[in-house]
Amino acid sequence: MDINTLVKLTSRAWSLNILALLHSGIPGRQAPLLAATSAGRTAFSASLDHLIQLKLIERNPGHGHPLRPEFRLTPAGVDAAAIAKAIVAAVPDDSKFKLLRKTWTVPILALTGTPHRFSMLKSNLMTITDRALSSSLHELEDVDWIKREIETSVRMPFPIYRAVSTGLTVNQAVGLPL
Repeated sequence: MDINTLVKLTSRAWSLNILALLHSGIPGRQAPLLAATSAGRTAFSASLDHLIQLKLIERNPGHGHPLRPEFRLTPAGVDAAAIAKAIVAAVPDDSKFKLLRKTWTVPILALTGTPHRFSMLKSNLMTITDRALSSSLHELEDVDWIKREIETSVRMPFPIYRAVSTGLTVNQAVGLPL
């Protein structure tokens, strides 16, 4: 999975969770998935539609009722679901899991397996704003998923960021070829 696909995938709050649940064997009907995620109906529906648009899930032909369809993973979705399950499993704590549902958390962690400067992160995440990147980095620092160090070996010191602890586990679960 490349970084652009990861950014698109994580742009809806419940996408990773839905994929992980389908990978775990939860029935592909809306009611069991909704109950397992504990998401609101609107956010859940938006995430489900988003996954269909990304062609990671599809309606299971010949199964379900038109008003209560059944969904299944596409071949591309099977790979994404395995990654999503590993990411979700890396953060079993419900209070910290909320951070995974934020749009930029997983893409930032995916890039910071090795130390990166702010400008390098921004250039790799082309659509992110300075404010969103800065805010996300501060949140990840606060929960000790990212470590900020100052590089002083050059004339103009600059901060570098790298994933640590749970952040590194999420980074390894994503396994981006960088």
